[in-house]
Amino acid sequence: MDRTDLVRSTTIWAVALAALLTAVKGALAVSAVDPAYIKSLAAPGKAVLVVEYYDGAKTVVSRKGYASSTGFRASSSLDIVVDGKTNLHLYGLEPCAGDMVNRRENYSGSCAEFAQQQLQILLTSPKVILCRAFVSEENAIKQDVTCFGYYYFPGALDSVDNLEEELLSFGALRLAKKPDGTLIRPDLADAERIGRQGFGMWADPRVPR
Repeated sequence: MDRTDLVRSTTIWAVALAALLTAVKGALAVSAVDPAYIKSLAAPGKAVLVVEYYDGAKTVVSRKGYASSTGFRASSSLDIVVDGKTNLHLYGLEPCAGDMVNRRENYSGSCAEFAQQQLQILLTSPKVILCRAFVSEENAIKQDVTCFGYYYFPGALDSVDNLEEELLSFGALRLAKKPDGTLIRPDLADAERIGRQGFGMWADPRVPR
């Protein structure tokens, strides 16, 4: 095998691996969450965050758990600070570019700041945050994840919600695209369609459709 063949073979392998990882991440995202399981992770007086790492067969191979008396913080529009060393990154989404105006929500400012505010709201009150990642992410400083929150207020709310779906339906974020124009997270297209009805960034006609 000459150098040209080696480069071509390596490129093909890298593209195939990237496609496989994207497919696995998508499968993890759309898999149903057992409400009883995520509720069982709750701890009195603490916000709990658990990251589950999956292999190519969609089997959990390891878990990491964190607890905080003050909750977890959004460090950007897409990132959740876990322990000062690790950020969990909601992959396949993005804020709109530049600034936006939403008079109904009395907001005028950067798209990224609006999205970060909305993510922080979702991180303020969940009893449990359960995130899923591919096993290759386990030791990364920034880990691509999909996350679910368990929210409970006696007599008012008892639900398990996907964070990305909520942010898309609020119009806080939009779906990112691959270089070929296809969606990185087609599993979330329905949530974005809700947001596009005039919520968040979509209330501003300057935001490109």
